[in-house]
Amino acid sequence: MALTVITDPLCLEYRAPGHPERPERVKNTVDLLKSQKALAIQWEKPTLAPDADILRAHTAGFLAQLPTAVDFDADTPAYPGIAEHARRSTGGALRTLEIARNGGAGFSLLRPPGHHATRERAMGFCYLSSAAITALAAQAAGSKRVAVFDFDVHHGNGTEDILLDVPGTAFISVHQFPAYPGTGRKNRGTNCFNFPVRPATPRAEYRAVLEKAFEELKKFGPDMIVVSAGFDAYRGDPLASGSLEAEDYHWLGETIRQLQIPACSILEGGYSEELPELIFAYLRGLSG
Repeated sequence: MALTVITDPLCLEYRAPGHPERPERVKNTVDLLKSQKALAIQWEKPTLAPDADILRAHTAGFLAQLPTAVDFDADTPAYPGIAEHARRSTGGALRTLEIARNGGAGFSLLRPPGHHATRERAMGFCYLSSAAITALAAQAAGSKRVAVFDFDVHHGNGTEDILLDVPGTAFISVHQFPAYPGTGRKNRGTNCFNFPVRPATPRAEYRAVLEKAFEELKKFGPDMIVVSAGFDAYRGDPLASGSLEAEDYHWLGETIRQLQIPACSILEGGYSEELPELIFAYLRGLSG
């Protein structure tokens, strides 16, 4: 399957000292992917997500607030130009949707991440809910059943907030609990299915929970899948107590490919030094 990676060096232009969501996450991954020979990758730059797509998921008041100079919380600074950075990241996610609709595989390798941003609040390193925006854009483009599959170690509370009980959508999340942001202990509404995993769960047990989540995904029967691809359930990630290995991320990509359903993937978390290798493993599985 043809693989396109969406990225832009402009997303490296902001940082806060000591903050784990740092430019090297993307830079080092781009360097690895450009040096490897196993995958043929097409590279694209994103455009900024337009208001029409963003406003399906967020309020106009929230969108107007994004350029503010006041930090949203201790984890989510109001970096200079952060509204444009967030629009760029979301634009990359939307481009992966177009690629999936045309039969390809796309991966949005941009920052900031998005799955903690709620309809009216930026939080947890996230400013715009890229996965939810992309899912609702898929619906607007004609998809009848759209699922967000989130394997980030932290619960995608923002995606859930936006998609809760939206007809024709499902949110399926495997995540550590208890952990930030303290949500995701049980299912919500008619369409949000949560699979909490306790800290330090053995690897085989963690994989078994992921398999159960895939069964829920199949049961929903989507015609489009938006993947919130977080790599912080890795055993060496500093922000959680996961147990997965690179081989598990290869398996995740492979399993998504074998569903034979159009799917687009968006980078969420992942803060270890091994992040480039984890993403590479996932993309190898996704590409086949």
